Amino acid sequence: MKERYVNKSEIKLENTYITLPKEFYSQQLPWEVPSPEMVIWNNALATELGLNLDFFLQPQGSEVLAGNKIIEGTTPIAQAYAGHQFGYFTMLGDGRAVLLGEYVTSKGERFDIQLKGSGRTPYSRGGDGKATLGPMLREYIISEAMKGLGIPTTRSLAVVTTGESVLRETGLPGAILVRMAKSHIRVGTFEYANRMLNKEALKALADYTLERHYKEGKTEDQPYVYLLQEVVKRQARLISQWQLVGFIHGVMNTDNMTISGETIDYGPCAFMNRYKPETVFSSIDTSGRYSYQNQPKMAAWNLARFAEALLPLLANSQEEAVQIAQTEIDQFSTLYRTFWYKGMREKLGLFHFVNGDEQLIEELLRIMLKYRADYTNTFRDLTLDLKTQSELMDSEEFEKWYGLWQKRRKEQNESLEESKTLMENRNPIVIPRNERVEEALERAVEHKDYSAVEDLVSAVSHPFAYNNRNEYYETPSDLHDCGYKTYCGT
Repeated sequence: MKERYVNKSEIKLENTYITLPKEFYSQQLPWEVPSPEMVIWNNALATELGLNLDFFLQPQGSEVLAGNKIIEGTTPIAQAYAGHQFGYFTMLGDGRAVLLGEYVTSKGERFDIQLKGSGRTPYSRGGDGKATLGPMLREYIISEAMKGLGIPTTRSLAVVTTGESVLRETGLPGAILVRMAKSHIRVGTFEYANRMLNKEALKALADYTLERHYKEGKTEDQPYVYLLQEVVKRQARLISQWQLVGFIHGVMNTDNMTISGETIDYGPCAFMNRYKPETVFSSIDTSGRYSYQNQPKMAAWNLARFAEALLPLLANSQEEAVQIAQTEIDQFSTLYRTFWYKGMREKLGLFHFVNGDEQLIEELLRIMLKYRADYTNTFRDLTLDLKTQSELMDSEEFEKWYGLWQKRRKEQNESLEESKTLMENRNPIVIPRNERVEEALERAVEHKDYSAVEDLVSAVSHPFAYNNRNEYYETPSDLHDCGYKTYCGT
């Protein structure tokens, strides 16, 4: 067996997760791959984190990011967790991912570095533990788009091809995604601790989570209630941000909801073109459980599972714990609506709430639905005073609505120019349109041409660049979302 460990003192990875009870993880080296080649490198993220570019851009850097080489002093692991998948509880875990360790920036910020698609682990459940190039590139594109939109998200540092063919319906190019996250602690991690371990393990996980993400809560009289409150708040804000830009996650299982409040696991995800609340893209979501309109409801359902997992820590008596949990979960709907309505007002250039705003917002959405308007471009047109959504904007209903909206804007203390600036900062002109994503993926997978991926990422990384518009990325295809399906890649 050849030596896999490399000594690079300037690149140090910690792993505080292994301070938890051993049931939370398994030590696991990534599987070696025949010929790793870095095809995507996120230089902006690497620079932001202060990573050693000289090392990672050398061949040995690709070996590390593929898992063939391991930095000395690190303890790679696969994490154990459970989850409700489409409503059914099951034991899960990192079945195709290995956490190399935690990178701490010069500012003291801590990020997991995880290899996704790095081979079988004890949690693979019969799977091959591999990933294919297309889905890994999709996650890179969409996560960078989310970052550009200002939505909390995991990030993709690199995509490395492995030089092997991975069997799905056909043989596809194998690849590994190098994912950065504030952590990979999920609602499903807490479900696992509560259902399959014991109270001591659950308390250890909660304490670790407080230390890592919510340190201020450690001094609260009820730190675990505080933890629940903050997770509910962060998720309410996150889901509102998804809804405001038409993002559909596709697989909102409890193992895909982070405690940190970051968007994670970009599998069968996509952005909605035409406004249609029941839109669902995922090939496996045949019932529409995770459709656009259901995302807030499903987030609340997931958080209820989180609250259930925390019950042993919330109070001494079960009755009191349930009452506390119910009170906090009940806050989700109010918080979500507050965040969402505020975001919608800002998309319309409205700075402050007045009576009638909710009706103004709901009426616009009603007529957008009726006239099959493009979601993103409707708000772009309102911002720029365009009329590309002609079926909508030529209607009498829209003319009436438009008059009420203009009257409302003029009644503000802020000027119309300030209102327009607010709209420019809230309404993206570019999203990763489904057809553009598929074009870029096809060129990469079929022709090893990554220029379209890089060009698309460059565009979606600056979604509010009104001074540098690109019609190619702004315009949806004539097909819109008709029959479009996305796949999880496993």
